[in-house]
Amino acid sequence: MLVRVDTASPVPLGDQVAAAVRGAIADGRAAPGDRLPGARQLAASLGVNVHTVLRGYRKLSEEGLIELRRGRGAVVTAGAGPDRADLVARVRSLVTDARALGLGDEELLALLRTCQER
Repeated sequence: MLVRVDTASPVPLGDQVAAAVRGAIADGRAAPGDRLPGARQLAASLGVNVHTVLRGYRKLSEEGLIELRRGRGAVVTAGAGPDRADLVARVRSLVTDARALGLGDEELLALLRTCQER
């Protein structure tokens, strides 16, 4: 799997790592059960700190797309597939748009609850 980061981008490097892996899951280049590159190995190939890669991996773990196993690395979860990865990307975009409009967490959650009830 090819991961690239743009050091000139305003997007944090860890977020770029997470987005690259999310994209690989969404387009089928990474499937459930696949092992991701080790954090040290990926950090070295990207020329970034290992904690940057781990930050991105943690984000993906929180999203349920990968599982972090001590001593075994990161593995794409069984529930992670193109549809879930795409949904996570769209939710992230929704949160970004809501922030740009000045909506706080509670306002966004209230809006989601309202839409859910319909």
